[in-house]
Amino acid sequence: MKNTFFSSSRRLHLVAAASLLALGAAGNGHAQDAVNIGAVLSLTGANATVGEDVRRGVLLGVDHVNAKGGVLGKKLNLIIEDSGGNPTTALSAARKLATVDKVPVVMGEYSSGITLPMAQYLVKEGVTHINIASSSTKVRDIGATSFSLVGLENFGNAFSAKDTWSLGLRKVALIAPNNAYGQGVAHGFRQEFEKLGGKIVTEVLYTAGQSTYRRELQQMARSNPDGYVYTAYGQESAVINREAEELGLRKVPFYAILMSMSLSDTQPTIANGQIGMELGSLRGAAGKAYNDAFTAKYNGAPKTAYTGYGYDAVLMTAAAIEKSKSTQAAAIQAALREIGSAGFEGVTGNIRFDADRQRVDPPYDKLKFENGKLVPR
Repeated sequence: MKNTFFSSSRRLHLVAAASLLALGAAGNGHAQDAVNIGAVLSLTGANATVGEDVRRGVLLGVDHVNAKGGVLGKKLNLIIEDSGGNPTTALSAARKLATVDKVPVVMGEYSSGITLPMAQYLVKEGVTHINIASSSTKVRDIGATSFSLVGLENFGNAFSAKDTWSLGLRKVALIAPNNAYGQGVAHGFRQEFEKLGGKIVTEVLYTAGQSTYRRELQQMARSNPDGYVYTAYGQESAVINREAEELGLRKVPFYAILMSMSLSDTQPTIANGQIGMELGSLRGAAGKAYNDAFTAKYNGAPKTAYTGYGYDAVLMTAAAIEKSKSTQAAAIQAALREIGSAGFEGVTGNIRFDADRQRVDPPYDKLKFENGKLVPR
């Protein structure tokens, strides 16, 4: 694999696997000796498991960049703020990063309902926003300084509907969160599934933070579906999965959209046997090297698919800073457009942007939960 990470004339590639494995636990540089960038992650709240996984991924990216000499002759420093899974807190965190820390780039958040207002603020301030997890199609309309490394749900809905159909399911009950992401999945999946001849016999949009979802699950069960399709955030999903098991709903297929999110906090004995889809996470030699480096640093493999997207965001940001020879947001944005047009080989595969700075041909995986972990099917 060619080490052309900072090449301005050739396609950008990651360094060889050996350099990833050699990374140490390099600390963040002091602000005056470093180039600062920011991230808003859900480190507490319903999505804390995913947020911590992504935090580890972005910090591994910073280690990688600094092990190769940093950016513009300085260390790269990542300032991480906790959203708490709350849109108001996320907005306050973004405001701090933009006005106090004056970073040119902010990555995050996770939930589309939190990412959208946060990113709209950043765009208004001229700060570069990099979306590493949110898939609502409304992300496309955030603005000209927002870039997406993940595929939006129009791709994911088409993939999951075709996958569900191929499994022989024809009448399904669907449950999703009542927010921008869940509404988009419910609408988009229905549209794609009905194109194939399928039918949604019950659709439920659940309220976040409830202690029980029995009423919603019983409503779905009354329609006698031949399978259930769901997507839910970590801790809420754990409640849904436990109660579905207790109510006997698992006698028919239980299909999860974005499995690593939906099962991040579910007990393995309850998750066992579930099927579903996920964002394509680690690809090729670079993906394997990243997985090995992550496992070595944190004494365990990534728990979710999102960690690699955070890592790629750090490396693309570093490449854009080097390419533009600037830490000014506008210059970095111009460089990101060029890099995304040419193609960037990340651990999540080749990353290319369309005219709206959204990822083209995003990868997805067909998975099942077996023997305590997600595996290909």
